[in-house]
Amino acid sequence: MNSSTPAALVRATLRLQFRAGMTIDDATALVPQFARLGISHLYASPLFAARPGSTHGYDTVAHDRIDPALGGEVALTRLADRLHAHGMGLILDIVPNHMAVDAHNAWWMDVLAWGQSSVHATWFDIDWHDPDPDLRGRVLLPFLDRPLLKAMAAGSLILRYDGDGGLFHIHHHEHSFPLCPASYAALLAQVDAPGALLAAFTTVAVRGGPGAEADCAQAALRHWAATQRGQAALTRLAALHDGCDPEGRARLERLLAMQPWRLACWREAATRINWRRFFDITGLVGVCVERAEVFEAVHGYLFSLYQRGLIDGVRVDHIDGLTAPAAYCQRLRARLDALARLRPENALPGAAIYVEKILATHESLPAAWPVAGTTGYDFMDQVSAVLHDGCAAPVLDQLWAACGPDAKACGLIAREARAQLLANGFAAEFGRLVHLLATAEKAEGAACTPAGLRAVLEAVLVSFTLYRTYFGDEAVQDHAEDDAALHAAARAARPRLGAGLEPVLDAVMRALSARPEHAPPACVRRAEQAFEHLTAPLAAKSTEDTAFYRYARLISRNEVGSDPARLGLTVADFHAGCAARARLHPAAMLTTATHDHKRGEDSRARLAVLSEMAPQWRVQVSAWFARNGAQAAIGPDRIDELMLYQTMLGAWPLTPLASVAAREVWCERIVQWQTKALREAKRHTNWLDPDTAYEEACTAFVRRLAADAAFMAQMERVVARIAPAGALNGLAQTLLRLTTPGVPDLYQGCDLWDFSLVDPDNRRPVDFGLRHALLEHTSSFAASAATWRTGQVKLDLIRRILSFRARYPDLFAKGSYQPLEVDGADRDHAIAFLRQHDGFTLLVVAPRLPLGMEIQADTLALGRDMALRVTLPQPVGPWHSLLGALPVQATVPFTRGQVPLVCLVHDAGGRGLP
Repeated sequence: MNSSTPAALVRATLRLQFRAGMTIDDATALVPQFARLGISHLYASPLFAARPGSTHGYDTVAHDRIDPALGGEVALTRLADRLHAHGMGLILDIVPNHMAVDAHNAWWMDVLAWGQSSVHATWFDIDWHDPDPDLRGRVLLPFLDRPLLKAMAAGSLILRYDGDGGLFHIHHHEHSFPLCPASYAALLAQVDAPGALLAAFTTVAVRGGPGAEADCAQAALRHWAATQRGQAALTRLAALHDGCDPEGRARLERLLAMQPWRLACWREAATRINWRRFFDITGLVGVCVERAEVFEAVHGYLFSLYQRGLIDGVRVDHIDGLTAPAAYCQRLRARLDALARLRPENALPGAAIYVEKILATHESLPAAWPVAGTTGYDFMDQVSAVLHDGCAAPVLDQLWAACGPDAKACGLIAREARAQLLANGFAAEFGRLVHLLATAEKAEGAACTPAGLRAVLEAVLVSFTLYRTYFGDEAVQDHAEDDAALHAAARAARPRLGAGLEPVLDAVMRALSARPEHAPPACVRRAEQAFEHLTAPLAAKSTEDTAFYRYARLISRNEVGSDPARLGLTVADFHAGCAARARLHPAAMLTTATHDHKRGEDSRARLAVLSEMAPQWRVQVSAWFARNGAQAAIGPDRIDELMLYQTMLGAWPLTPLASVAAREVWCERIVQWQTKALREAKRHTNWLDPDTAYEEACTAFVRRLAADAAFMAQMERVVARIAPAGALNGLAQTLLRLTTPGVPDLYQGCDLWDFSLVDPDNRRPVDFGLRHALLEHTSSFAASAATWRTGQVKLDLIRRILSFRARYPDLFAKGSYQPLEVDGADRDHAIAFLRQHDGFTLLVVAPRLPLGMEIQADTLALGRDMALRVTLPQPVGPWHSLLGALPVQATVPFTRGQVPLVCLVHDAGGRGLP
């Protein structure tokens, strides 16, 4: 019988990025290595069929098969068998929110071919009632490299017949747009096609949609097209629609006018698009998974995999993109629970559901979602913040303020970014929201002009800081946090509103907070859902992908799920977060690295050390500003320069750049990061209209620095000073991830030091052979610490604690969490707590602010006596250390000459410990 609490069985996960060199069979070969490390579940990036050549799998084209490029279902079966042989399971990343706009997406192509008559017309989030007469009942396709008339005149729109699919297409570079069969009669009449064929397609035009008549007509067309006469006619037909010829261009224009779609230049996507995208990516279309038939079509194969024991849980990508997340999670949970009894005997019990959700500092996961928890961004923020010295904020603020007029407060930068993106990147979505709200307010009898609504909505959206509210969900749930967030945005918006707009704001608030149990009109529901679909991408693009590249006070805090304005977190607040997780979501994932992180976990840990030496850092950066001669008029300016220095420090390798080739590889990584950072910031350049002069000047600056021996020596001295403390920070966050309430998640390759940069750098191939060799080489923890630059000390820490978790899982899954008081002059240097269950007591003491602990550069050992004492609730002993050497006494955990990491176990039952 399968467990009703499946998440408790997930002990530790390892995230693998498939594609880009990693197939399912490659992963199968690595299972014994992961098992030895102590992993309970492999946590796989999307495996369903994706756009050919995809490097990540989030551009799904079909939900009914494992991607053949990865090995297909036969390979998945081999992986599942290998996992089960080692007592392990598989958590699969799924993407219900969107699919690729691609010729391999049969559902999408059917919509393009038949428009509103397609059986899939309501499967994608398309506004078939767009107020633009040219788009009403049609789909905008903004994929041309130039305006439509110019594309036709250039001959880049080519008419072709696809004999396999039986459809005509307009081809434009890599894109293919199917023509509606209802237009084929007029098309084929131009080349004297057989009368019976013309009659068949005339019937199709009358019917206006797919069906038996259309199938028969297409079969007849395929037969005729295969004949010599048919091939000649089709060749002539293509020539008749050659846009380079004025008459051909006129024919082509008439043909395009008959289609259920409209072609446009890619630049029009931001202002005219009439379907929901994933963020601002026009290559990904939103899926209406809230519809029952779409839910079944998207998840049918997934349920089959689960029922057959090939997968054991799911991670739901971008849960906030769904129209009704609570209803979705409830439906998914119910279906998996119903299938649990049908699974094979050797399958793991239950199915954990994790959701990718960004939580604000004081936001909680909705109670109506029956899930194990988030994928861990909230923990990543908390553990990083507690390792920073919040007292450094005034000095770092002074350095930041010296970077010029754009060096503003983080909140102001984020608001400006939201306003910019609302006006540019999401103008079409904003316009649709205004239209829907105007319709709703008119139906409710409110006197709101479109101009007034635009002004009010803009003020509210710019002030709205969460990802979204959930009023538009279909499930009845508690909306206290939604109310608070929406009204906070309204309060912030009021001072910026013109005279007479207060009543409009009140009306907008009423519409946006309508609840399903109050039976609001359908037009109101559509408006609030459009608002919620806009706030999530607006939040992500304005903060993570814009403000994080504009705000450079200390970039180790510019991370997904974090608020850079909050430099540090107190130990008490960190404990409060852990206690809340233990109470509400004890099986939530704990992560410190993901495929979306901005910089590697150990890079952040190293840069956190700068908060301990803020005055010295300020002096050093000021000296570099004066010495290195960056020219703001050419590039980089002070903000980009400050961010560059931090990035170079964070990505600096632990072994010397001994050769020209090694230095060039490192330099290229920095250059690649810098180009992306500059474009994301959208200050001097951007993705749509790159300022190549500024970018080239910044690249030249990086290369000049990399070739400047004196500067590189200075940089190396700074790294030498902070790297040991940074390494101890990295070990501290690893220890906390492995022992606090929740399920530790290990991102691929991060069992050794991770100094990666933003993607694609953080998705580089992993040397699993090296990790296998290091696992085979066992030594004492102290010996590993003495060679800490190899990274084996981090691997050893992970292996030791995960092995213990494997033997005593209930201590972590069910054990209490008790913060401990730390006293003494050095109390700020420790985070201490107990985990207790069934006679076992785990004492964990992790270091923080290590620069002040005089960490020894060669061994990471404590360089001085520490004045701190941990208060235990009652005398406990004897203790067994999971990390080797025992402290003299548990209440004085950090001993001079030892690595200040403590993980002690006491077994009151005397059952024996490893």
